Amino acid sequence: MEIFTLLEDLEDLLEGSKNVPFTSKTIVDKDTILDLIKEIRIKMPDELKQAKWVKEERQRILVEAEKEAEDVVKEAENRIIAMIDEHEITRKAYDQKAEIIETANEMSREISKGTKEYADNLLETTEKVLNDTLNKLETNISEALKLMEMSLEDTIKTIQTSRKELK
Repeated sequence: MEIFTLLEDLEDLLEGSKNVPFTSKTIVDKDTILDLIKEIRIKMPDELKQAKWVKEERQRILVEAEKEAEDVVKEAENRIIAMIDEHEITRKAYDQKAEIIETANEMSREISKGTKEYADNLLETTEKVLNDTLNKLETNISEALKLMEMSLEDTIKTIQTSRKELK
């Protein structure tokens, strides 16, 4: 995933930046960090498109499962109608009709349940990936901003001290 690559680049940039003398702070290139953040924002919609696709795919699977169930029921009904033509089988046909319809309904419920579980698992996995990505992004941005703020504060203090020494 490109977002993870960009986050790794951001992390590498922070880890490879120069230290401010006599502090634990580092100096980073603001433009480079802002460019990486902009790239991350550009790449985010792809992840959201994937989530939308999963949702649409789930709906398509559910519709397809319902159609299959209807086809099974129709096939069972057609078989029963064909049996009615034969006098001896008519009684058995009525008994089997209920059984076939119940079996078809059960299969329909199982197919529907399975597709719902499959779609839910896909959505859950996608949600976890998106939440993890968002959390990592928020953490990295927060840490980068704190480092920049601390570096600027130290620079201001150094300048103030230097000015006091000049007076």
